[in-house]
Amino acid sequence: MRKPQLFRFIVILAIIAVTVWLNLPRRFRSDINLHFGRISLIRDLEPKLGLDLAGGVQVTLLADMKDIPVSDRAAALASTQEIVSRRIDLFGVSEPNIITLQDADNYQLIVELPGLTDTVQAVNLIGQTAKLDFRTPVYGPAATDSAELAIVDFALSDLTGADLKRAQPTFDQQNGQPVVSLEFNPEGAKKFSTLTTEYLKKPLAIFLDNQLIVAPTIQSVIPDGRAVISGSYTQDTARTLSIQLNAGALPVPITVISQQNIAATLGADSVQESLIAGLVGLALVVFFMIGNYGYLGVIASVGLAIYALITMSLYRLIPITLTLPGIAGFILSVGMAVDSNILVFERYKEELRAGRPWAAALELGFGRAWDSIRDANTATLITAFILFNPLQWGFLPTSGPVRGFALTLALGIFTSLFTGIFVTRTLLRLFYRGKTLSNKAVI
Repeated sequence: MRKPQLFRFIVILAIIAVTVWLNLPRRFRSDINLHFGRISLIRDLEPKLGLDLAGGVQVTLLADMKDIPVSDRAAALASTQEIVSRRIDLFGVSEPNIITLQDADNYQLIVELPGLTDTVQAVNLIGQTAKLDFRTPVYGPAATDSAELAIVDFALSDLTGADLKRAQPTFDQQNGQPVVSLEFNPEGAKKFSTLTTEYLKKPLAIFLDNQLIVAPTIQSVIPDGRAVISGSYTQDTARTLSIQLNAGALPVPITVISQQNIAATLGADSVQESLIAGLVGLALVVFFMIGNYGYLGVIASVGLAIYALITMSLYRLIPITLTLPGIAGFILSVGMAVDSNILVFERYKEELRAGRPWAAALELGFGRAWDSIRDANTATLITAFILFNPLQWGFLPTSGPVRGFALTLALGIFTSLFTGIFVTRTLLRLFYRGKTLSNKAVI
């Protein structure tokens, strides 16, 4: 066994060990909680199921557009949808389905949150109007140059939550302490620069729904719209403050008009039956591969099992919320992985018929089948990109289940290409010993 092949085999064994551990039941493993300096990796490795498999909460929101010009209402609704999605992401709810509806002057958002069962929690999460504004200090009449200034109130400034692009928890690069970073849009950056110049060394209060949440002191003039709020924060308090700040960036007020629990549309029996059907289909594929290609098919089936382990591990690590369409995307990607093996093996048989030694025929089989594999997978990836619609184009699908199908399909294709090129090819080089056949022989 040559050193490059030995190294690849060790990598494959490591991949198998890690993916098997990731897919074990919780009682046999722990969740991921790693810290590398200022970088943290925390993952709950339990599978995330969508509304159709696990149920959840559905909340309908009404956007108040009375103060928004008619020409800007569609953009305001889209912006509200994006910010609600950001709130949900900060709370760790994966793959929410957020639908916008417009009927005459009625603008609504329907939010589906898989895995949640408490409607009160969901409303507190996304249903607050959360008007954010920045206020400057007002000093009492007794204040003098020689006496300590006494703040009696805060006055509204022209800087509001609509000027805030994003807030996120991060870490101070010097001492590693949790802080909250702020980034304003271009207009907000100009307003913020003016405020930091005028109120240098003075507090700038941030109010959420007329409640003071923080009043940091301005330490320097900030012209670029990027600031950091520091203090005695923990990771949790910094995250909570970030959520509060992001929640205040809504361009329009929203109110909750309905809320309900959604039961899983497929019951436990249906999920079990779907899994059984998938396993039966996979067993038939393995039977076909072994029956048609012999030892080649055995090695390809091992590669297919490794592909399934890697894919399910990625679902847990990213994480991806599985819905029935998402499972369908995974199954379709399995079919494409099998199709790639068939293309390689058929090319291998053709090279054997041409009288080439089996080792050369195997390498040529991979090389000459690559064009067909690349074209087929590229076409499917383009389709997955259109269905996932990452740029939120209005003329393309925005449905959560459709995007879930596209995501699992694309992820499965990339994984199948890796296992086909790296895993299966390496295993064949190491463990397969073929024969040179006559022109009429077949495998």
